Amino acid sequence: MTGALRVVIVDDHSIFRSGLRADLDPGVEVVGEAGDVPSAVTVIAATHPDVVLLDVHLPGAVGDITGGEAVLQQALPLSPETRYLALSVSDAAEDVVRVIRAGARGYITKGSSGGDVSAGARAVASGDAVFSPRLAGFVLDAFGAMSGETARADDELDRLSGREQEVMRLIARGYAYKEVAAELFISIKTVETHVSAVLRKLQLSSRHELTAWASARRLL
Repeated sequence: MTGALRVVIVDDHSIFRSGLRADLDPGVEVVGEAGDVPSAVTVIAATHPDVVLLDVHLPGAVGDITGGEAVLQQALPLSPETRYLALSVSDAAEDVVRVIRAGARGYITKGSSGGDVSAGARAVASGDAVFSPRLAGFVLDAFGAMSGETARADDELDRLSGREQEVMRLIARGYAYKEVAAELFISIKTVETHVSAVLRKLQLSSRHELTAWASARRLL
């Protein structure tokens, strides 16, 4: 990457946010902070950071969904290019697996140094997966479990034509119909037809569900 890495820090402890901000490398620019789920979603949508440094357990959990998972579910459709590096005091297998499944690209413990967090954020922004060494076993188990889901995602994609897959990805990223039409040099009516076919074949009912489906399968 060139230029400063733009990050948002999401953690419910202001002292931790301040300490992390001060300890990050000079090439990492903090463009926003948040202490709960609603404010996190708002600041991510407003700033479109390269990476979100995301606490796993935040105020604003919904049912059995952790606060970190809730941020991922709500913010991914609003800023699809943003990557997420989970930060937590927990090294429990359940926490690691759940946040990876929700869309995080990495998971490191809060005992990591500012340099480690900075390096992890850069790696995640470049498309790599980053995990604390002691979490390696959990990660291997998680990705092993996810391999079957990847196969199912491939099967689901096979239901779509090449053009339908192109339309699906653009719509899932938040493009308006007219923007998709301009991008693919087709009419808006044709876009509408393709979207209807995609939703029908994937058994989804809305653009929001399509974005969540694509995000969960790393298709954005």
